[in-house]
Amino acid sequence: MLRSVLLYLSEQKALQDFILRRKLARSMSHRFVAGETLDEAVEVARDLNARGMDVTLDHLGEAVEGEDQAARATDDYIKIFERIAKESGVEASISIKPTQLGLAIDPDLCRTNLRRLAEAARGFGNFVRIDMESTDYTRSTLEVFFELFDEFENIGTVIQSYLRRSEDDIRKLASVAAPVRLCKGAYKEPEDLAFQEKKEVDESFVRLLEILIDSEAPLAVASHDHLMIDAAKRLMKENKGRQAPIEFQMLYGIRRDLQARLVEQGYKMRVYVPYGSDWYPYFMRRMAERPANLFFVLRASVGK
Repeated sequence: MLRSVLLYLSEQKALQDFILRRKLARSMSHRFVAGETLDEAVEVARDLNARGMDVTLDHLGEAVEGEDQAARATDDYIKIFERIAKESGVEASISIKPTQLGLAIDPDLCRTNLRRLAEAARGFGNFVRIDMESTDYTRSTLEVFFELFDEFENIGTVIQSYLRRSEDDIRKLASVAAPVRLCKGAYKEPEDLAFQEKKEVDESFVRLLEILIDSEAPLAVASHDHLMIDAAKRLMKENKGRQAPIEFQMLYGIRRDLQARLVEQGYKMRVYVPYGSDWYPYFMRRMAERPANLFFVLRASVGK
């Protein structure tokens, strides 16, 4: 029930505008958001790199309303590549939401902006992960991805195990060895499109893991659930002949103890580090994924 409420609130623009003006709310967000500026995100990335973890930077933002906004978002990400290249002791890739680049306006606009990003990333020897948003954009996101993957090998995408269509999508991606981040999913979706029970979502996650680990698709296992992590470890041991890289991915501020433990165990660990002033929808979805996070953040904020 609380999850549904939090997901609903994550989509309320009026509430977002109110919350973003509150100092306490910004303070609460810092557990899961690196800050509002690239400078702050770079310093977080530097610290994580020093602790043996890779980093993906996400300049927070979702659906833009015009071509000029999509162009500015693209420019901002290119500036991230430029900044990373100049910084000593900082290595990071980027993750983008297609609607930031104009997918909700016109897939051709998104394709044009994404091509610019992929070209810039290739020039810097870097990588672009294309996030998956709600099911309103699943098909068009994958269409744009497959078109560009023929041209650029330095891009990857994301598949959500709670979607009923995901097994077909995974098989198609695995057949061309496309880089995949596998996660559970964090949007509110109808029952005909998405599994509603945790048990079903988890079973789907493990099925998709089996397909991906049997393939040569570079794989990112994105989960904070120890059962999913243990399943990935088991499947990796059973398929030691696999050549393509596998890494674990977790969100900044969540299960820091487990992140450090995976590094100690010799696994490749990447932390997804979001930053920016448009943090509200992201923050609320993190609360919805694990409502216990909400009480943790409230307790920490009150204790300051």
